[in-house]
Amino acid sequence: MAISLGMRISGLLVAGAVAVAYAAFTGDGSGTPDRGGGDARIVTVGPSQTARPLAASASPTPRQSPAGAASAAVPPTAASHTAGTTAPPPPSPRTSPTPTSVNRLLVSPNWLPPGPVSPDADSVPDPSSVYDRLRDPHRCGAALDVIPVTSADPEWRVLRALATACLTVQGRGGGWNTLGKDHADLAGKVRTCKGRAAYAVLGGLLDFHRRHPGGTVRLTASPGTAPACAYRIAGVDTGGAGTARPGGTVAVELRDTYFDQAELPRFGSVSIGGRQLAGPSVPRSRSGDRLVLAVVVPSLDRYPRTVDVAVRYGGTEVRLKNAFTVTAPAVVPSPGVPSGTPQGVLTLGPLPVDPSGP
Repeated sequence: MAISLGMRISGLLVAGAVAVAYAAFTGDGSGTPDRGGGDARIVTVGPSQTARPLAASASPTPRQSPAGAASAAVPPTAASHTAGTTAPPPPSPRTSPTPTSVNRLLVSPNWLPPGPVSPDADSVPDPSSVYDRLRDPHRCGAALDVIPVTSADPEWRVLRALATACLTVQGRGGGWNTLGKDHADLAGKVRTCKGRAAYAVLGGLLDFHRRHPGGTVRLTASPGTAPACAYRIAGVDTGGAGTARPGGTVAVELRDTYFDQAELPRFGSVSIGGRQLAGPSVPRSRSGDRLVLAVVVPSLDRYPRTVDVAVRYGGTEVRLKNAFTVTAPAVVPSPGVPSGTPQGVLTLGPLPVDPSGP
């Protein structure tokens, strides 16, 4: 009898436990996963979005998320109880994390290309040699010290503005106050290859400042870029059909000069047909980086002869091959042999031909 009664009690306890568990899981049907209700025992965790039931004792009061999905607050830690605050709930898995502001590495603007380097034989600062100093962006302050402050020469003005911008963009002083106005005023006025390169780099720094008003960068030289100046002999003008006699004068035109043009006649040299001319050459005209030299044709060992023309200054020589032809000099009359036209005789050239006929 006692065993039978015990078995009945055990059966009742088991049945009751099953009923309680069933009621706890299903309730009125609103908490089933298929119905999408707000039962606190259904939570979303991590990116896998796996649903699992939690024990009732470990489940705080559920909180409805803005998206309508059920989520459970994280139980406060001991530290949060001590501070008297509740730990923040975990973010909804359907909400992307809010992007935060981070520091970005700014790309340094392009710096000056090589000149080439001016020989600067007279050691007097000129725009070409100061450009070479600015090629090292760490020497911008020293270069600025030798640039005339009040010069209106566009070549000096663009270098002064560039040296100031060089210091400013690296956070080493200077200022942007008037550089934009200088850049606009100098448009179309800079007429040398080095000056045009400086003007282009200045524009790049101003553009960098417009995009990053408070940004600073460390400028670096660009040794691998193409030179700013394509120095060369552009041509030789003989004043005739490409021929000249010894003792005559020809014009040698240089383009993209990268040095102070006043130095070349004193420290450079010109050769024709392999023969170096005695004495300095004479400048005929100058315009920007264009220089025209007046050169006297020397006597050669044979005639006619097509010759090269070479101009050398410092360690650089430019050559124009087959520039013109040197013809034999005029015959000098022997003593006692009359030359020219007899006195009182007028020689006329051929009469013009009337196209209409006789």
